[in-house]
Amino acid sequence: MSDASITERLDALRFFQTPDHECNYLAEQEASTVFVDPSASLNGIVYAQLALIGFRRSGRYIYRPRCKSCNACVPIRIAANDFIANRSQKRTLRKNRDVTIHICDSEFQDEHYRLYERYLLSRHQNGGMDDTSPEKYKSFLTCDWIDTRFVEFRLNGKLVAVAVTDFIQDGLSALYTFFDPDLKDRSLGTFAILWQIEAAQRFNKQWVYLGYWVEESSKMSYKTRFKPYEIFSNGFWQQAND
Repeated sequence: MSDASITERLDALRFFQTPDHECNYLAEQEASTVFVDPSASLNGIVYAQLALIGFRRSGRYIYRPRCKSCNACVPIRIAANDFIANRSQKRTLRKNRDVTIHICDSEFQDEHYRLYERYLLSRHQNGGMDDTSPEKYKSFLTCDWIDTRFVEFRLNGKLVAVAVTDFIQDGLSALYTFFDPDLKDRSLGTFAILWQIEAAQRFNKQWVYLGYWVEESSKMSYKTRFKPYEIFSNGFWQQAND
């Protein structure tokens, strides 16, 4: 697809905005989301262009926060080829030298889903996400118009983590990672991102997209530990100076 046809496709897209609703990250804040017309004809190339301006995928939906009085949700990505692991990340790599990794297609597997259920019950109990089903799981993580892989992490043959990863034009997009809640000491979430950075380098991809970062949210502080990283602000990607 040529640059001109991509631009035409983007120009033809329709966007909708949700009513204000309670923010999932900041107390007493109202949020609103812009999303691409769900009936639009999409593909991985178009999505890659939308990712360049801060959009994100959830299932078949492509969205971006757009709140009236807040711009705390900042798109963030890691420069894969320039990444340098810190001491903590090097320890995580050493801890998980015995973990084997396999890239799978995005077909539903009951083993994956059982681990996903355990993870949600541990991390998001009574938060809404723990009310899941195979249908909700598939509608959240899979999509028929993009190259999505379920990356398995196994310890002595046992599945301990899955990193759901979109392979897009200029990078890897870390959609969602879930792991064995009994293995917290292994920092499997961090290990999954380190693998995605290494995979981006191996597949000649420039970026690893981590979605949105909210500075005031302690749950998202891990995203800025992978350096150097860039944030999308005022219409441009710019390297953070921290």
